[in-house]
Amino acid sequence: MNGGPVFIGGTDRAGKTLLAAILSSHPRISIPAVGSNMWTLFYRRFGDLRDESNFERCLAEMLSYKHVRFLEPDVDRLRHDFMAGPRTYARLFALFQEQAAGRAGKPRWGDQTGLIEGYADVVLGAYADAVMLHMIRDPRDRYDASLTLWPEGRLRVGGAVARWNYSASYARRNSQRHPGRYLVLRYEDLVTDPEGVVRRATAFVGEDYRPDMLELHGMPTYREKLLASARDAPGGLISDRYVGIHRGRIPAGELAFLERHAGPLMRDFGYEVSGVRLGGMGGVRHALLDRPLNLVRMGIWSLRHAASVRAPRVAGRRPPAHHRSTHAT
Repeated sequence: MNGGPVFIGGTDRAGKTLLAAILSSHPRISIPAVGSNMWTLFYRRFGDLRDESNFERCLAEMLSYKHVRFLEPDVDRLRHDFMAGPRTYARLFALFQEQAAGRAGKPRWGDQTGLIEGYADVVLGAYADAVMLHMIRDPRDRYDASLTLWPEGRLRVGGAVARWNYSASYARRNSQRHPGRYLVLRYEDLVTDPEGVVRRATAFVGEDYRPDMLELHGMPTYREKLLASARDAPGGLISDRYVGIHRGRIPAGELAFLERHAGPLMRDFGYEVSGVRLGGMGGVRHALLDRPLNLVRMGIWSLRHAASVRAPRVAGRRPPAHHRSTHAT
């Protein structure tokens, strides 16, 4: 059996939490019910952590973030343990997760973080025995699901295509670069053949398959949410009822843009392109206004994200205001 950490990546609304709930229902694996986002929000933002003032600034910022506080860290112990060993971001992030796994009585820790696939080289280099699972989903269904949460924001379909292409490109790249340590799983396969996909995932991470993992008892709150949803739309805890849900719901112009600019990667991952056609004034509007506007939105997302990764001290992502806490620890 492997004893290293299990990372779950992918875009938002791609099934990361579902996979985390399944794996955290294994008696040896602990994965928090909310994504920690440590790598995407804090990595390299505070300079060299061997400088104690940098470490304290980093720690204070992390403890103000509700997703990190969800782990209920013992801060005094964390400080002591960090100072006693290598003072790196990877080790600091691991100490938070190791404490949480210890309280859960489990020997392995895991983490789900959106778009962590862009950090795969660093993450897998930092933890010699780590593995990474990457959830990917039909970008049309993923976009439709995102609209329920952010109907006016996140750069609409232009931003959605940029995010999905970024994630899918890394799925293809990382699978080739890290064979045996990186596995891409499709949401559609997980919900239509849960046992088959989970058997594959558990074998990949080096654990035995247990049928009760599909009952999701490792994340009780998330399980209750799915049960409530199943009462409204029967299908069980793990259901394929959201596969293909975008049909007739995404505006034709946005669907045409998405399929045109995500199409090559969609085909690589087995997603058929419908080939929607726009005619008349709708086609004219798309060509002269909507497509140029969404190309700009794609560029804005890509530039922002690239800057946050390459220059985190200046342009790094920050925790959103509604996820910050002023409560001191």
